[in-house]
Amino acid sequence: QVQLVESGGGLVQAGDSLRLSCAASGRTFSSYAMGWFRQAPGKEREFVAGISLRGGSTYYADSVKGRFTLSRDNAKNTVYLQMNGLKPEDTAVYYCNAHVVVTHAIMTDYWGQGTQVTVSS
Repeated sequence: QVQLVESGGGLVQAGDSLRLSCAASGRTFSSYAMGWFRQAPGKEREFVAGISLRGGSTYYADSVKGRFTLSRDNAKNTVYLQMNGLKPEDTAVYYCNAHVVVTHAIMTDYWGQGTQVTVSS
């Protein structure tokens, strides 16, 4: 089991920055990949960014590439999503994700409760 607690959302203006944090507990933090997804009203949840077990590799959706930076601190069991140059279309509930691979055939995703990010124009 992995428990995830997000923080850092809020209401900002276009062009502003926010940093989301996600604190994990329950399993060895460095044993699983982490990521962020978001869901806007009336839309499906979409991938935003992902980071490998030790942070050596990061992946971004095209819509956030160059503006968002994902990092992890394995000593603090926390991932951070730095969001710069926010746009109104970034408005969504942001969900932290832990992707645990038990075997090559068994994997489980854990989700946080979500944090609202609202960007006004």
